[in-house]
Amino acid sequence: MTDDNQSLHSMQEEVDTYIQQFKTGYFSPLSQMARLTEEVGELAREINHYYGEKPKKTDEKPKTVSEELGDVLFVIMIMANSLDIDLTEAFQKNMDKFNQRDKYRFERKDGQTND
Repeated sequence: MTDDNQSLHSMQEEVDTYIQQFKTGYFSPLSQMARLTEEVGELAREINHYYGEKPKKTDEKPKTVSEELGDVLFVIMIMANSLDIDLTEAFQKNMDKFNQRDKYRFERKDGQTND
């Protein structure tokens, strides 16, 4: 599926369809956490190459921050699916939390304050 406006729900379904074609299925949560940590490390490496002081070695394959973020997202969806977590619902709960807890934490462009 390549719809630019794809929902998290449909992406989770697509990932599940992909995983279900393999006998192994979903790995254990601990293995998934290790994989997520690995992918976040690769993302950190790319961020460091593009925005930090450590340039890539000349013989390193080119990768992008976008590619690494995509890998992180994929693993998060695998983990969510295997734990029966709806990421749309989890996202909305988090946004509700941040909109309440952090509404005035940072200086707002509209000038509103918590006074």
